[in-house]
Amino acid sequence: MKFGRPSKKNKAPFTIAQQNFAFSRRTLFVGAVQGGFGVLLSARMAYIAVAENEKYRLASESNRVNLTFIPPRRGWFVDRFGKPIATNRTDFRVDVIPDRMVDKDATIKSLAELLSLDTETVERIKKEVKHSSGFQPVQVASGMSFDDFAKISVRAPDLPGVSPRQGFSRYYPSGPAVGHLIGYVGGASAEEYKALKNPLLITPGFKIGKDGLEKQFEKTLEGSPGAKRVEVTARGKIVRELTTRGDVPGKPVQLTIDIDLHNYAARRLGLESGSVVVMDCLTGDILTMASMPSFDPNSFSDGIGVSEYKWLAQDDHKPLRNKTLSGLYPPGSTVKPMVAMAFLEAGLDPEASVGCSGGLRVGNRVFRCWNRRGHGSVNMRRAISQSCDVYFYHFAQKIGMDPIALMAEKLGMGQKFDLPVASQSYGTVPNPAWMLKKHERKWAAFDTVNSTIGQGYMLANPLQLAVMASRLATGKNLMPHLLLNKKAKPPSELGFTEEHINYVRQAMSDVVNGDGTAGRARLPIADVKLAGKTGTAQVVSLDYGRGGSDVSWKYRDHGLFICFAPFDNPRYAASVVIEHGGGSGSAYPIARDVLTFLYDREAAMKTLESMEAGWGGTPEQRMARNLAAFRVQNGVDAKPKPTNEPPSANGAANATASPSPATGQSPSTGQVPPTGQVPTNDAGDE
Repeated sequence: MKFGRPSKKNKAPFTIAQQNFAFSRRTLFVGAVQGGFGVLLSARMAYIAVAENEKYRLASESNRVNLTFIPPRRGWFVDRFGKPIATNRTDFRVDVIPDRMVDKDATIKSLAELLSLDTETVERIKKEVKHSSGFQPVQVASGMSFDDFAKISVRAPDLPGVSPRQGFSRYYPSGPAVGHLIGYVGGASAEEYKALKNPLLITPGFKIGKDGLEKQFEKTLEGSPGAKRVEVTARGKIVRELTTRGDVPGKPVQLTIDIDLHNYAARRLGLESGSVVVMDCLTGDILTMASMPSFDPNSFSDGIGVSEYKWLAQDDHKPLRNKTLSGLYPPGSTVKPMVAMAFLEAGLDPEASVGCSGGLRVGNRVFRCWNRRGHGSVNMRRAISQSCDVYFYHFAQKIGMDPIALMAEKLGMGQKFDLPVASQSYGTVPNPAWMLKKHERKWAAFDTVNSTIGQGYMLANPLQLAVMASRLATGKNLMPHLLLNKKAKPPSELGFTEEHINYVRQAMSDVVNGDGTAGRARLPIADVKLAGKTGTAQVVSLDYGRGGSDVSWKYRDHGLFICFAPFDNPRYAASVVIEHGGGSGSAYPIARDVLTFLYDREAAMKTLESMEAGWGGTPEQRMARNLAAFRVQNGVDAKPKPTNEPPSANGAANATASPSPATGQSPSTGQVPPTGQVPTNDAGDE
């Protein structure tokens, strides 16, 4: 039987045999291909099961088990007595890892709803996620309550890229008082990660030093990370914890600072913008180096908001600038004891006198004394106690500027100190050679006159002024130290005669305890006399800068004071600089109260508390109130800044690594001081 229809060309018909043969050939071909694929698949499976068994076993284990770093706790900063300055506290936090987020906007929106985040915080998170690099974590919230932490932990499997963690965060008990001293920590930037390629830098919760001592001692403080292995489901839900290796905390750093004194000095600066430095005259140890107003390092460590940073940046009191090391000021009349020492070393008889009638003509100009009525006949001791400008105008021209400049440098002016800080401003000690090199002109008589009263081109920072006070007080080459070293070598002598040292000491004692310009700086401590020197540095004209409340703050003169106590056996030296304080009357009451604290803490605290009641509270309270007002004024939706709480016991886990307190206590004698009202300038020292 035949099938099909013959073609038009009468070709032979397609038989059943031919059809069966074609089908068998195709079947054979398909079977061969399938068999080949089967062999290849079997070979591949055998290869995977045998040759690459280890690779895929580890991959499988990785899907089942998560291995994460445990960020190490940073080493503490402690003061000379072992009291904490920077510590760690337990912390619930949430971060997001951008590269693991599926829908970034939706995830951030969910977190904002769960944690009731304000608009400013949400905008910050979006901005940081946008500019983050790879797996660099972005902080969402820290210092969370357990309830909020639990909300996120339960939802974490449904929110890819969200990382809730319990760990430790940096805590500064003193808040803004130590902002400029210690600095702050923060998450590593993309640039820092690219430079170091350290996976620890992208571990959520890990912070590095960003400024100040935190940055300078990063290697000492950072410690070694731990690790934790947990079994998880395919969706990332934790089934059980397998093994954990604890972190190794960083080493502590012990400073020369007396944190109680430092906190007091920072608070005593009150509403002023300025600095207080106190040094130990026996060792050169810096006991306090307060600079206010400042920033709260806790805010920076937790991720400072845009509005808070803007508020700090626009403040004309410059809270972001370390005034102790970076602030440069004309030292004013605080240099007069130094100039007097230069006169003595040059052979000037201290009893040589000059008549002060209120001014002295130099060339074609009359340089006035601050006392327009004049001081009459003035010798060296009275010139220091009364701060007579004419005396120094007259004899400085006879002695010349070079001996004065050499003495200034010998006493620490213009000097760089070997301190573990990122930068220092060294100021200027002008002399004829400097003038020719810097300004390409010859030194003139009026340059000597200006410099000899601490004006003109002469500039110094508050630390240099404290060093000058300590060297004048002791006659020794004291060098400031920030790291406690109980085996430090005693300072060398500067080569002054005992007669000259005692003469300058007595003259500076007269400033406070005699008929000088700072009578109200006397200490309310029995048998302890303070010696000092007032100074007023002009910002504009002498008359205008002394103006009252009608003069704009930025045009008022700076107020300065250097001192030491006890005057006949110096133990402490200090400097106080108040920016635009209107004169030295803004500076020496602060020095008086800070030195009082070293001898009678209870009395000093009573004085401070009465003042803070009028100022509106502590620095933290005033900052919180002012920031809230700034946000309202600028229409910013942000939560009030939370009050810092002391670290829990768990946060002190590495306290045992801290050194034991140094022996010895601050003296505590004397009687309750008079009322804590800020006195006005006694004599209007220029």
